[in-house]
Amino acid sequence: MASRVFSTAIRTAARAIARPAIRPASILAANVKTTAFKSVVASQARGFKTLNFGGSEETVYERSDVPKEKLLDTFKNDTIAVLGYGPQGRGQALNLRDNGVNVIIGQREGKTYDQAIEEGWVPGKNLFPVLDAVEKGTVVMNLLSDAFQKEFWPKMLPLLTPGKTLYFSHGFSVVYKDQTEIVPPKDIDVILVAPKGSGFTVRRLFQEGRGINSSFAVHQDASGHAKERTIALGIGIGSGYMYETTFEKEVYSDLFGERGVLMGAIQGLFQAQYEVLRANGHSPSEAFNETVEEATQSLYPLIGERGMDWMYSNCSTTAQRGALDWWKPFHDASKPVFEQLYESVKNGSETARSLDRNSQPDYREKLEEELKEIADSEIWVTGKTVRQLRPENVGKN
Repeated sequence: MASRVFSTAIRTAARAIARPAIRPASILAANVKTTAFKSVVASQARGFKTLNFGGSEETVYERSDVPKEKLLDTFKNDTIAVLGYGPQGRGQALNLRDNGVNVIIGQREGKTYDQAIEEGWVPGKNLFPVLDAVEKGTVVMNLLSDAFQKEFWPKMLPLLTPGKTLYFSHGFSVVYKDQTEIVPPKDIDVILVAPKGSGFTVRRLFQEGRGINSSFAVHQDASGHAKERTIALGIGIGSGYMYETTFEKEVYSDLFGERGVLMGAIQGLFQAQYEVLRANGHSPSEAFNETVEEATQSLYPLIGERGMDWMYSNCSTTAQRGALDWWKPFHDASKPVFEQLYESVKNGSETARSLDRNSQPDYREKLEEELKEIADSEIWVTGKTVRQLRPENVGKN
């Protein structure tokens, strides 16, 4: 289909890849007809804005609502302990450190611990064993894996003394308390900021002067200031704008989305289309380009920039006709699967399976086997070669 996409769309896609995407805060500013940010750290405080999202009014909290001075003042008496230096822990901790907040890391020794040292965290100063970090922290950011949170909770609980704040980036452990047995003490704040992307993206967008969109929630407000502090902390970790939710809604939507169009469904669709093309005599490179490369490098950036309808309008009439005729059969075929998936999230069976599999002593070895199966499949082996042909990658190893 690439040969049929209008040249204007190709040029637009190229510009979208070559330049940083429009900042979420700038989009919101345009929607409410206010001045766009003049710098990465906005000096003006426009106040919280209520915007119309598809007919529903929602309040949006932006980076300009928490300038750096306010962030530092909010946490001037706090030690923020980030537990776990995995993808989210690393990204959020580095962003907080760069924002000038007092941050320490709680991490077991090993490969990730060594990475933390390489990135400037100093044992005994701001890098500690996990329990030591919990004891020292006034804000405890529990970014350990869901399975390890369950295992670690009995040791951690006595250190969550009155007045502390317990922070999550996923509602998993609190919502599924019947399975995790994680019930926070009543005399602490329990809050959540959930970036809508990987920790790698959280860090990269922050370094680019942009910001990821995040949801936030207050599960327990013992201090009377939990919401204000949650919003400030969300900006501190690198959010460009945030919207309010609940722990329950966050975990339902997150588990559902990851297993659906964000990861699980997209791999299934890519694999199915590639296999049909190969079975009908198309070469690996042609099958991959028509399935993955054109989607990720040309069409998906257009969707991200202005929406599905705009992407359609920048393709040929033949492509438009086919897409308009076929999207409903795909919808009708997949919706029952999505309904089944949501119910499995809601009733806790997804949680049970995740906790069981991820708590096995050999879970990492089995995980590597499953990932290797995808990596070694023809579609993604082909993709590795195709990516080397991109102009920006020519000459790289």
